[in-house]
Amino acid sequence: MNRTPDQIDQNNSAAAGADIRGQVSRAERREMWAWGNAVVVILGLTGGVVSLSVALLLKGTQTIFGLNLKLAVYGLVCLVVLFTAHMIYQHLHLKKIKRALAEQQIQAEVFRRLAMFDPLTGLFNRRFAEERIRTEIARSERKGLTLILVLLDLNDFKQVNDEYGHPVGDLVLKEFAKRLTQSTRAADLAVRWGGDEFMLLLVDCQITELSTVLFRLHGFAVSVEGKDVPISFCFGWKEFEPGKKMADLIECADRNLYINKASKKHTGNLKPMLVS
Repeated sequence: MNRTPDQIDQNNSAAAGADIRGQVSRAERREMWAWGNAVVVILGLTGGVVSLSVALLLKGTQTIFGLNLKLAVYGLVCLVVLFTAHMIYQHLHLKKIKRALAEQQIQAEVFRRLAMFDPLTGLFNRRFAEERIRTEIARSERKGLTLILVLLDLNDFKQVNDEYGHPVGDLVLKEFAKRLTQSTRAADLAVRWGGDEFMLLLVDCQITELSTVLFRLHGFAVSVEGKDVPISFCFGWKEFEPGKKMADLIECADRNLYINKASKKHTGNLKPMLVS
């Protein structure tokens, strides 16, 4: 199966995030292992220092196995100091590595969000939606669930930009996106499809419920300089049929959208039109 560059970017972003999490986990295990060994070694060396010191002070023994006890004690103390210094260095080094990995993880999360979300509206973007549509189509075919794809296009959006400016246009897009999110369930998918066009993927939703979802979007307006500017939209929808592909679903919904737009059937008439 051929993949588009967008799909490859998204997969690479997810793989990079998983790789960084794996590196962080390995660094944490390495640090725990190092400190565990350090405790054992330092306790052993300290025990040796204490034992030799006791032999030197209480028993008056000056040598053991031909070794000068004072020199041995000094040697062990130096080893404890050097090993402790080495462990402090290792800790600082691992801390630096973990900090770098944490920064990479943040960057990977930023790239992941860029690959999935529209930065203006916060909705999922088209590249993510296409993957999700394919997944839901496969699930619908397996389980026999209903699946409805709805395309929505804001009316006279260019006129809003020309009359009130692009900041107001951006506000319209953000507020409409918020209303889309509020009007759907968590299982559904709200997407900024591109420009002033949006998409809803309604999972396990009956056709009779479609008008209810659209009605929640009706009567939308934004306040500009104390004046309410009404925003209307056109829509086209298509219910998934077994054996159909994503492209068929989108093409039919898009065709219905432009039929509605051409015939001026806006949200005042909530009866969806379907072209076979």
